[in-house]
Amino acid sequence: MAAGGENRKMVGKLAVVAAGMFVFGYALIPIYKHICELTGINILALSEKQVPGGSTAAANSQVDLARTITVEFDANARGPWQFKPAVSSLKVHPGELATVVYEFQNVQDRRMSAQAIPSYAPRQAAAHFNKLECFCFNQYTLEPGEKKEWPVAFVVDPKLSKDVTTITLSYTFFEVGSSTPAAPAAVSSAGPEPAPGERS
Repeated sequence: MAAGGENRKMVGKLAVVAAGMFVFGYALIPIYKHICELTGINILALSEKQVPGGSTAAANSQVDLARTITVEFDANARGPWQFKPAVSSLKVHPGELATVVYEFQNVQDRRMSAQAIPSYAPRQAAAHFNKLECFCFNQYTLEPGEKKEWPVAFVVDPKLSKDVTTITLSYTFFEVGSSTPAAPAAVSSAGPEPAPGERS
């Protein structure tokens, strides 16, 4: 009898521990999200509250409203297909979540699989350009004539040097199975080209 009573006590203790662990695990998710929103530590929490392309981003205490950076978008197609950004540039504040859409069409009469390689100018911007969503993470198969639109959601790290006011994000889209091209040398972001009469 004594052994049976001890067993019942042990089962009861284990049941209480299991219930406590379940309650703690269940409560951990909202607690974690709340802490991230207050501190701005986890920028991924912002993407849940913004529709790509929209302007209703949640307030983020890490956004540097005193700075504006121009992000230019470049597209290079290594093959007979069409590939371009929906807009040529965006102005963003460091720490602000932004989205741009790239458009692609397979104009061939055969199925193809392709992937993109990104590069950045100036080179130092690469470590501070954080992509939360990007088609460059995957390979895609498109049927003849098929069109696709892919978003790139990104945040420029506020720690980026204040000397950098323009970043160029360049993609090269190549067919999988062909020779993989080197990452493109992105368009110079030093400033606009001089007018013909101003060239030396």
